[in-house]
Amino acid sequence: MADLEFKVAAASSDGIVINRHFGRAERFLIFEVKDDELKYLETRNTSPICSYQEHDDLKLEETVNKLIDCKYVLVARIGIGAENALNRKGIEAYEIPGVITESIEQLIKHIKIKQLFE
Repeated sequence: MADLEFKVAAASSDGIVINRHFGRAERFLIFEVKDDELKYLETRNTSPICSYQEHDDLKLEETVNKLIDCKYVLVARIGIGAENALNRKGIEAYEIPGVITESIEQLIKHIKIKQLFE
C-alpha cells in the first residue's frame, strides 16, 4: 500500500470543527497529510457562493480554483453542482462534519480501505 500524501481543505467557521456548507463557507483550513502525519498549513478565505438557494457560478469557480492543490474537501454539506465542479478539477468532496482532526482521520481510513480494493 502506498504512503499517503495529499492536501485537504476543511470548511470551518471556528477552526475546530467542520461545520460549514461548501457554498456558505467563508474560509477553508488547509492541511497536509504525509505518512499519516497531519500538519496545518494555512487558512484560505473565500466568498460564499450561495445565498437564498441560488449560487453564483463565478464565485463557485473562484472557490474551486483556490482549492485546486487539494485532493479532498471536507464539508458539513455540499450540493451536487459544487461537488461536480470540484470533481471536474480532480477534487473529491466528502460530508464529514465533526472535529477537524477526527474527520481527517476518518478520511484517511476511508482512503486506505479503498486502496485495498485497487
